[in-house]
Amino acid sequence: MKKGASRGPRIANHEPRIDAIFFGAHADDVELSCGGTIARFVKDGLRVGIVDLTRGEMGTRGTPQTRARESKAAAKILGASFRQQLDLGDGGLRIGREEELEIIGIVRRYRPALIFGPLPDDRHPDHTRAGRLITEASFYAGLRKIETDLPAHRPQVVIYYLQHYLLPPSFIVDVSETWKTKMRAIDAYQSQFHDPRTKAPRTFISEKGFLQMIEARGRHFGALIGAAFGEAFVTKQPPRIEDVVRAYSGREV
Repeated sequence: MKKGASRGPRIANHEPRIDAIFFGAHADDVELSCGGTIARFVKDGLRVGIVDLTRGEMGTRGTPQTRARESKAAAKILGASFRQQLDLGDGGLRIGREEELEIIGIVRRYRPALIFGPLPDDRHPDHTRAGRLITEASFYAGLRKIETDLPAHRPQVVIYYLQHYLLPPSFIVDVSETWKTKMRAIDAYQSQFHDPRTKAPRTFISEKGFLQMIEARGRHFGALIGAAFGEAFVTKQPPRIEDVVRAYSGREV
């Protein structure tokens, strides 16, 4: 394949097909929750896209312009094929028909097999609304009688990453080899996280202990599967395991 060539079949509007799209209510949501998985997918040769549903205009620290620059830098570190920012309203994310059609358009444009999004029940109401929006829009994207300029497409599954609230995971991805890449992507958000030099207002995520918690959570989920670091996910449908023996290789009761 020539340098710069696109992998995967092209569709009617000449966009290369994407294997997985990771949706977040705000820039940095996906890096914190599943940045290691994004980097792992890219390392394994998959094409990945990221969509931020809001501009982050209600954030205590930084500006929408700052967040946009930081999110582009983070996407480059993770190796995402594209990153798109919508404007669905930070601090009151809208989930009406117009917003559904925006998500439907993205799903039909890139035809992903997998959709990742926040759990539709989280501490931040925008996370909850985002999870509901992408779940419902992903289903509606498969309805032919919802007419857009692109053919219908329904992803295989919507997979939820965990943020504030935790549930027993449906599966855990080993991200030991890509954990450092995840943390470099998080570090791209200099306006948001702990920096002893800044005079910006303190927030829940800017405390030093927040990133320590992210590491502890990664080590915990990793320990559950016999790995150094892991990222956990929840699905309404359990994944199919072809080789149960191999799935538990290196483990013991």
